[in-house]
Amino acid sequence: MKHTWRWFGPIDKVSVRDAAQAGAEGIVSALHHIPTGAVWPADEIEKRHAEIKAGGLYWDVVESVPVSEEIKTQTGDWRAHVANWQESLRRLSQSGIRTVCYNFMPVLDWTRTDLRWETRHGAKAMRFDLTDFVAFDIHILKRPDAASDYPEALQDKAARRFSELADDRIAALGRNIGAGLPGSADGYSLDQLLEKLRTYHGINREKLQSNLVDFLSQVVPVAEQVGINICAHPDDPPWPLLGLPRILSTEDDYAHILKAVDSRANGVTLCSGSLGARADNDLPRIAERFADRIHFVHLRNVTRDADSLPCSFFEDEHLEGGTDMVAVIAALLKEEKRRHREGREDHRIAMRPDHGQEILDDLTRGAQPGYPAIGRLKGLAELRGIERALSHPQFGAKE
Repeated sequence: MKHTWRWFGPIDKVSVRDAAQAGAEGIVSALHHIPTGAVWPADEIEKRHAEIKAGGLYWDVVESVPVSEEIKTQTGDWRAHVANWQESLRRLSQSGIRTVCYNFMPVLDWTRTDLRWETRHGAKAMRFDLTDFVAFDIHILKRPDAASDYPEALQDKAARRFSELADDRIAALGRNIGAGLPGSADGYSLDQLLEKLRTYHGINREKLQSNLVDFLSQVVPVAEQVGINICAHPDDPPWPLLGLPRILSTEDDYAHILKAVDSRANGVTLCSGSLGARADNDLPRIAERFADRIHFVHLRNVTRDADSLPCSFFEDEHLEGGTDMVAVIAALLKEEKRRHREGREDHRIAMRPDHGQEILDDLTRGAQPGYPAIGRLKGLAELRGIERALSHPQFGAKE
């Protein structure tokens, strides 16, 4: 696989040279300062290429070209935003980019209640605490009719939890849950978040799913024309939040969009951590089923507090947690061999060690939550070790 590393640009406290020393050969980045819905300027694209080359690596994958809320709801200037998304693909292709990741999560991107939760050995990890989240929804955000989304026992537990929360913890929950895309300066106050939720009134799961298919029907032909593979990142966590539907949470969800817009250019970002938060998602099976359409891979692991849905979980070390990482990597290597036999230019699948626990000097560096230097270095080393062992002619799978 191609070993890549997410970099948030010059503001990132982990540099491109750090990534190179960690073992990455390519960078995953985006123009987070460009407003959502706007065309990415060609000069800004070239500037990002130059910044990455100056650090000794190359820009391999875009993550992400954001999909606006107007596109997701098909309101306002959504048609202009789709046209701008298409034009951004053209400009990225002209610069040499061949893989673009995106997500279709309404309002919130990945959502955590704790950004630096302390693990048993003192590392810091991101965590989604279901009780804290329900306490936020009902008692802090005060979303209308929020209580009806939760069983009575969970409501009672959340009420007790809220009564024990200090003011600083209440404020932290608002910041953590209302945060925007990773790397961006976007985010919502409580009032802004409630207003955003109101824009989805009347949009159920089926409607949002239909809007995604409409979007793909318009952008995939452009992706085909310019030689780019686009790939959808799963919901994180993979279940409805704050009364909003989520539509890329399961194997069946992906099967639906891949069949609806049946093109190799319409693919999957296989995120083992996002999908792994659901006990009913079999990651090795998903990797095997959609192998031909997997264009980008995030490898990380989570440990669930329960197998019920929804549940609490935290981001564990890369080889711990509920996902059989060896089996997932084996499926991906098998697909790479198949593509190589076919002579496909994309036979090497871009992979990055997703997130990571803050350990050692990470604890004082203050990097983007989930994206420490040493924690990701450790994860990448472990994942590369699995890949090397499975590829060894004595021990690896035979042709």
